[in-house]
Amino acid sequence: MAEPDWREQLYTLVAMIPPGTTTSYGALAQQISGASARSVARAMSQLPEGTRLPWHRVIRADGRLPDHPGRDEQAQRLRAEGVFIR
Repeated sequence: MAEPDWREQLYTLVAMIPPGTTTSYGALAQQISGASARSVARAMSQLPEGTRLPWHRVIRADGRLPDHPGRDEQAQRLRAEGVFIR
């Protein structure tokens, strides 16, 4: 399991994702010692509503949007940045 402060590392990495680009849960996990794609996805799903982190830029490794209640909002935000998801 990742160190206790791994979420702070995750949030720092997510904050650094430039507009108009995406990354995957797995790609983020590879940059955090002990984290897995699943643990990153769980942490992302637990972000507080109204967070300023660009959570919408984190997608599945296969290039699709994850199946979650904010999926439509995520797609809309990505389209506004010029990113089109299949």
